[in-house]
Amino acid sequence: MPRFLLHHRHEPHDCGVAYAAFRGHASPLRHQAALASCLSGGHAIWWTVDAADPEEALGLLPFFLAERATATRVDEVDIP
Repeated sequence: MPRFLLHHRHEPHDCGVAYAAFRGHASPLRHQAALASCLSGGHAIWWTVDAADPEEALGLLPFFLAERATATRVDEVDIP
């Protein structure tokens, strides 16, 4: 199954909304660790997910996050 990097960005004043958006949204991403730059001032969150296509990948996010996110197909590669 293809793998995607989800990249969500929000404004500093929307941090609380971004995290609270998962309440009531059934997603395997809820209660899981994610990489985020909010504490260092970047206000972005990243997830790596397996999905059939970008739309399915973005569908794992609540609407507030998905509408501000991109889904990029990625693969693991060996770096020589």
